[in-house]
Amino acid sequence: MSMATAVPTGLTHGTTTSDVAELELPYVENPAEVAPKDARELSKIFFERLAVLEEGTHEYQYARNTLIELNLALVKFAATRFRNRSDQMEDIVQVGTIGLIKAIDRFELTREVGFATFAMPCIIGEIKRFFRDTSWSVHVPRRLQELRIDLARANDLLFQELDRAPTTPELAAHLGLEEDEIVEGLVASNGYTAGSIDMPLDESGNPGSATLADRLGETDAELEIVENVQALKPLLEELGERDRWILSMRYGAEMTQSQIGAELGVSQMQVSRLLTRITSRLRTGLLAQE
Repeated sequence: MSMATAVPTGLTHGTTTSDVAELELPYVENPAEVAPKDARELSKIFFERLAVLEEGTHEYQYARNTLIELNLALVKFAATRFRNRSDQMEDIVQVGTIGLIKAIDRFELTREVGFATFAMPCIIGEIKRFFRDTSWSVHVPRRLQELRIDLARANDLLFQELDRAPTTPELAAHLGLEEDEIVEGLVASNGYTAGSIDMPLDESGNPGSATLADRLGETDAELEIVENVQALKPLLEELGERDRWILSMRYGAEMTQSQIGAELGVSQMQVSRLLTRITSRLRTGLLAQE
């Protein structure tokens, strides 16, 4: 532990060293670097003072922030239990720190239990809650998330006893649940992980290997055309002969507006207006059918 004259964490820049002395607390320059034994002793002192300070004051913030830094080692220790998720370690430490802060806010010296003993379940619980809420590929109700864990444990235990995979009735009897609940839990478990449709279907790893995406069907654009044609038929029958002839020349024979104008003896601009009027009428008729 080291003493210094710098402004403690949580105090404003206007705070002086005399203000720190009035806190009746040691000023720890680098709380995170304090040895574990010293951190435990200092934590007791800070918890005693925190209990009588008014929440929201500078003194309260200094005591609370120092307690957080003194006990960050607990978060790092808890995080080692999840080292198989090294790619998420930064998130794990952040979430674990939230658990530490909650433990500090709830802890009371009258519990007659060490802070570390009290805090570890809070930290680990917060981390597990993070995985439970964010690790599922498909969102399912929390009760089914918890049932998945119970089913996994029951399946392992019964497999050892029976030397085979347990049946649904056996799982239900073991967990004291209805078979329908077991089935629901097993189905929901499929949402825990999701595979990419771009993964190869075989395990050869060859660049040209077929993927699931290669075997998935696509929307047939021709079907939509057929549907539109069928819907347009009664609307076309309502048009006059001249309008149907214009549509036939434009979209059937693929004539330009100038060519159509020559056939009708009108200007290209008039043909454009005629086509706009006709297609607008057809579009309105289609929308009215939806």
